[in-house]
Amino acid sequence: MTENLLEVRKLCKAFGGVIANDAIDLEVPRGAIVGLIGPNGSGKTTLFNSVVGHHPFDAGSVRFDGRELAHLTPAEIARLGLVRTFQQAHVYDGMTCLQNMQISASHKDEPVAAMFRSFPPALADKALGLLDFVGLGGHRDGLAGSLSYGQRKLLEFAMALMNEPKMLLLDEPTAGVNPTLINSVIDYLKRANESGADSEIDLHMGEVQWAMGDQKAARATWQAALLKAPEDKRLRERLERAGP
Repeated sequence: MTENLLEVRKLCKAFGGVIANDAIDLEVPRGAIVGLIGPNGSGKTTLFNSVVGHHPFDAGSVRFDGRELAHLTPAEIARLGLVRTFQQAHVYDGMTCLQNMQISASHKDEPVAAMFRSFPPALADKALGLLDFVGLGGHRDGLAGSLSYGQRKLLEFAMALMNEPKMLLLDEPTAGVNPTLINSVIDYLKRANESGADSEIDLHMGEVQWAMGDQKAARATWQAALLKAPEDKRLRERLERAGP
């Protein structure tokens, strides 16, 4: 077993003539919460998309739990235990919160026909437990479309936990969330980490990163953030304290 759950080496990704990621190196140790800090356009989401297979990267290597991911599909990578969330919460508005949870469960060890059977009681119990975990137990039978933006983020987070991932990539988990909910989001992330899911978090809000506990910013966007926001003295000082 390797010390690092995720290792990225010299990863490069360009779109035409625009270089989004340039020879990125980062490591995420097992059990760690690591934040990527940087302004819009510094390449954080592009890096996430490359790591989880949403688009191929041009050069470099991504290894998860000792396995190279370069030629795997997003579904194959998710089955290995590497799961991500998105900047805009991906939930099914016309379904209840409980139904959202149930359909997000993996059927990787079952035949295709299993997707069309009734959900077993044990799955419902698991889903309800996770809804309680993120404070949405009272919304179990309500439509996801009726939730606030912050609650939708929490629902997507709970849906990701249904598959008991080894690692969660969270793309701006607090962006657009009511400030009164942010502390709750941070608490849920910490508790999920304590239960066994490592986290790599894409953050624009430095205050959230410093509240997470590990006080560590990944190298991936550290240089890009300094380069693209040289006038932001406060951000520069914090990145320099947290960077490599």
